[in-house]
Amino acid sequence: MSPPASPPRTVICVGDLHGYISKLESLWANLQSSLPADAFATALVVFLGDYCDRGPSTREVLDFLIALPSGHPSQRHVFLCGNHDLAFAAFIGALPPPPDGSPFSATWGEYIHNEVNEGWYRGPGYEGMHAQGRRWGGIMKEKRNPKRGSSYLGSIYDARPTFESYGVAHGSPDLVNAVPEEHKKFLHDLVWIHEEENVPIDTDEGQLICKLIAVHAGLERSIDLNEQFRVLRTKDTKVSKIAMLSGRQDVWNIPKDLAGEQTIIVSGHHGKLHMDGLRFVIDEGGGYADRPVAAIVFPSKELIRSTEGTTSQN
Repeated sequence: MSPPASPPRTVICVGDLHGYISKLESLWANLQSSLPADAFATALVVFLGDYCDRGPSTREVLDFLIALPSGHPSQRHVFLCGNHDLAFAAFIGALPPPPDGSPFSATWGEYIHNEVNEGWYRGPGYEGMHAQGRRWGGIMKEKRNPKRGSSYLGSIYDARPTFESYGVAHGSPDLVNAVPEEHKKFLHDLVWIHEEENVPIDTDEGQLICKLIAVHAGLERSIDLNEQFRVLRTKDTKVSKIAMLSGRQDVWNIPKDLAGEQTIIVSGHHGKLHMDGLRFVIDEGGGYADRPVAAIVFPSKELIRSTEGTTSQN
C-alpha cells in the first residue's frame, strides 16, 4: 500500500489590481497574517490580470509583482494577462507577434467603426500596432462612461493614470521609452490561461480534488472549447479582441463541455464577486477607488480583502 500523498499546496487567486499599490500591499499583508505560515510560504499564487489603468500606481504595482519570486522563493507565482494588460503591452511594443506572421494592422478591421469615437492613437508607430493598443492610447470623444458612472480617464481603457505613473502625458509615444525593460518583459511573458491539476476545494459534500482553470474573463459558451484553448495557450495575437480576456455575459458560466468535469474556473474582470459551485469571479475592486481588492484561498474558499476586518468564510 502506497503512503498517503502530501496535501496539495494552498492556492490563492488575486483579483484585479488596476494600479492600486496601497491595496496590493494591504492585501498581501492580510494574506500573510491570515494564513498559516507554511501555507502562505509555499502557496501557488495566481494573479488574475489587469494590473494597470484607473489607479494611480501602475508602475509601482508592476515593481511589486516582479519582485515577488525573489522575495518569496518557495511560492509559485502565475501572472495572467488581462484585457488592460494586453492593450498596454500592445502600445509599448511588448505584445508577442501573431504566430501566423500576420501584421498587427490586420486586427483593426473588426473595430475600425469605433476609431473616431474612441480617438484611436495615430502617433508614431501606430501603423504596426494591435487594435487594442491603439484603443488604449486613444482619447475618448465621449467624456463620460455610462456603464461605470464616471468620466473616462483618457481612453476607453482609462489608461491616463498608467501613462502618468511613468511620468508621461496620456497618449504620448514617449511611454515606450519610459517603461523599463523589465516591465516590458513582464507584460510580454504574461500567460493567457493557467491550468492546474489536483486543486482541493471544500464543498458541502466534502473536499473535491479538481482541475483549476484561471482565465481573466472566463471561457466562452459560443466558441469551440478546443479553439479557445488553442488561442489562449498559444497567445494568438492575430485575434482582434480576445473574448476570454474581455467578454462579459458569454463568459459567465462554465461551458457545458466542462460541466460535471470537476473543473474550477476562476476569473477576475467583471467588477464583482461571484461564487456559484465551481465558478468563481474574484474582482471586488473593479478598479474603483473606494472598493477593496479581494483574493480567494483554496481549499477553504476563504475571502481575504485589502481592507482589515473583512475576511469572510464562504
